[in-house]
Amino acid sequence: MTDFTIHTPETAGDEAGSSLAESQKNFGMIPNLHGVMAEAPKVLEAYKYLSKIFTETSLSPVEQNVVWLEINVLNECHYCVPAHTAIAYGAKVPEDVVEALRNGTPIADEKLEALRQFTRKVIEERGHVGDADVQAFLSAGYTKANVLEVVLGAAHKTLSNYVNHIVDTPVDDAFQKFAWTPAS
Repeated sequence: MTDFTIHTPETAGDEAGSSLAESQKNFGMIPNLHGVMAEAPKVLEAYKYLSKIFTETSLSPVEQNVVWLEINVLNECHYCVPAHTAIAYGAKVPEDVVEALRNGTPIADEKLEALRQFTRKVIEERGHVGDADVQAFLSAGYTKANVLEVVLGAAHKTLSNYVNHIVDTPVDDAFQKFAWTPAS
């Protein structure tokens, strides 16, 4: 496998170096994913921007975490599942919801389960979601804006999941207790 550098502010160059310093300030660490993405500063910039705007959508923090974790599990991302498990717990997502997502099982909360199922359809069908699936999502209490916001979440997580697959980004020590391997 090709070795990729996990950059620091000192090794990343001016453009990505300041972004990594910002990550250090915001998270108290530089996530390995950010360090790897710094190899291509615009990739790191895009990832951070998508993250920022996804958190500004009309989906609640719990709903955002359902989207993120469902996509990470479906894409079998060894790095993002543990990282987003920690993020979900920090956002006060109930443990039973987090564990259902990590295990690929239904969520007891019917509305969150509808979100999980719709997110799954978006990923599995590569966006070719049928009208019946959209209507089921809307009938569960979501909006047309939420339909499109799930797609935004998919863009955000697809970027990180694919980078992690290619690079085999090591899981940060802070997320090791949530280490995860796919069931398949």
